[in-house]
This record gives sequence, structure tokens and C-alpha cells, in this order.
Amino acid sequence: MEQQHKRRVRYSGTHPKRFEEKYKEHDPDKYADTVAKVISKGSTPAGMHISIMVKEILEILKIKPGEKGLDATLGYGGHSRKMLEQLEGNGHLYALDVDPIEIVKTTERLRHAGFGEDILTVIRTNFANLAQVGSQQGPFDFLLADLGVSSMQIDNPARGFSYKLDGPLDLRLDPEHGVSAAERLRELTADEFEGMLIENSDEPYASEIATEVYRRLRRGQRIDTTSALAEAVEAALACVPDSKEKKDLVKKTNQRVFQALRIDVNSELEALEAFLDALPDVMAPGGRIAILTFHSGEDRLVKKAFKRYYKEGIFSEISQDVIRPSAEECRANGRARSTKLRWAVK
Repeated sequence: MEQQHKRRVRYSGTHPKRFEEKYKEHDPDKYADTVAKVISKGSTPAGMHISIMVKEILEILKIKPGEKGLDATLGYGGHSRKMLEQLEGNGHLYALDVDPIEIVKTTERLRHAGFGEDILTVIRTNFANLAQVGSQQGPFDFLLADLGVSSMQIDNPARGFSYKLDGPLDLRLDPEHGVSAAERLRELTADEFEGMLIENSDEPYASEIATEVYRRLRRGQRIDTTSALAEAVEAALACVPDSKEKKDLVKKTNQRVFQALRIDVNSELEALEAFLDALPDVMAPGGRIAILTFHSGEDRLVKKAFKRYYKEGIFSEISQDVIRPSAEECRANGRARSTKLRWAVK
């Protein structure tokens, strides 16, 4: 049967606004000029992700041809690609990702760039399963874990990661397993939700937000979309007097609330703890590890684990302070601002 030509999504006006309408940004190889313009304005093109602190990571990992490495969080594949280039065709990189949607796209992109199965193995699994991966594929000379959510996940309204875009309140990195954020809210009590907001994002208005969200749920209102949750958060901040600063407060509060829910839905801190527990057994002697974190809870766990392993003599060196992205990188990529980088050597 002849395949029907599928027309691209049309949009009103002169510039596309919705994620699915930005067809040029979704095809960076074909529309390189458009993508370059978007990046030059400090924005991330739709469906793409700009890797953070690449130069600093490569300096830490000191990758040599012939070595074996692991990218524990493949994402868009930007870091993996740079690490593969350092191998110069000799060695092997294993890459993990739990997202069934993006892992297919990224693998195809890297294969198209010339990185075949002889040098790159992509495994669909959570980085919490590092012990199992290490026992089968390790030990590793270099490892990277970028704990941030990729831009192509955040920007796609169908994934429900952002309060800015109306979509289903999902927030799962693997939408094929587990419960969505909307379902999770229905499982929790107001007190449990308040505790989650405090623990996962240090939310100062946790009590007010939990009270408003569960008042709405008790009245039979559905909080199944990102917009519904964002509206409840804004209503909870009615206690704050109107001012020029309030708009920014609502924005940052929503960011923290969505972050806290995402961390809970994906058991991110538990996954990080499992990853850190397995590190000593999967690293080769002299192996280097770099970890990018994006909020204080993650950074505390990494800092604590690195210090413990250094004290026990497992790590020979650790970073004494976090490394932050340069001001220039933050200007070019606003999503880099909250990044913290720590490293260690076995």
C-alpha cells in the first residue's frame, strides 16, 4: 500500500509557538541556521538539549583511547558524543537511560554520527542498577552522571514536566512504568505532600500549597494537568501581597513544586543512593567519576558519599568544593545556572 504523505503541523502567525509546531528546531541537521539562531538567543531549540559543562567534565575525566567508560544518564547524548570523540575509535562507552522515548532517538543520532556497536553500547535501564551493569560490563575507567532532566523532556507538553505548558500531569521519566504525578497526588495525604515539598525542594510555602491542593481534591476538583496544579500553587500564594516580586515568586514556587513531585514520582534520590553505593565496585583503579547535580538534596548525597569513600581510602582524590558553570555558559544556557559539579578518583 502506498504510504500517505503526512503534512507537518501548521501554525498561525509568522512564528511557531507550540512545541510540536517548531518543525525546524526538531530537525537540526536540515535547519542548522534556525537552530543556531535559537541557541544564540540563549534558548534551547525544541526537542534538543544543550549539554552543560562539557569542557570541565572532559578535563576531569581525562579520557584516553582504549579506555572503557559509562555515561549513566544518556539523555540527548551530547556528553556521550564528546566522550566518544576522546576515545578516537579505540575503547568503549556504555550508556544508560530509562526513557523509552528519547533513548531510541539518541541512539539513532549517535549511530548516524558514526558511533557503531563496536564502540558504543546503549542499555535501557535506570542508573540505580549500576551494580548490575558494572558486574556485567565493568570496571570502568571513567563515569559520568548528569542528574538533570533533559530539555526535550521538559519542553514537550505531552510529558507533563513543566508548569509553563499545559499537558497531562505525568512527570515520569519512564511513562511505561509507575504512577503519574496526578495519580501520586491522589495517593498522598496533605501532610505527606507537605513533607515531600520540604524534603525534595526546601519549599518555604509547603504548608499553604498542600492545604490548597488537598482542599481542591476534597471538593472533587481534578488536578490531572500541569495547568491545574500551577493554578492551585498560585492560589496558595494569595497570602503574599501583590508586588513586582510576586510574579517571580509564583514562578520559582512552581518550579520547586514540580521538581519535588518529579523527584518523588521517579524515586530519584533513592536511585542516586543506589548508584552511589555501587560506585566503589564498578570503578577501575584510577577511575574518574564526575556528577552533575541540580538541587541541594542531590548535591548533599554526592558530597556525603565522596567524603565517606575518601575517608575509607577508596577514593584517592575528591573535589573539595563544587565547580559551577561559567557566567558565559549561564548567559548562553539559562538552564545551566543551578548546576553543581563534583568529581572523584578511585
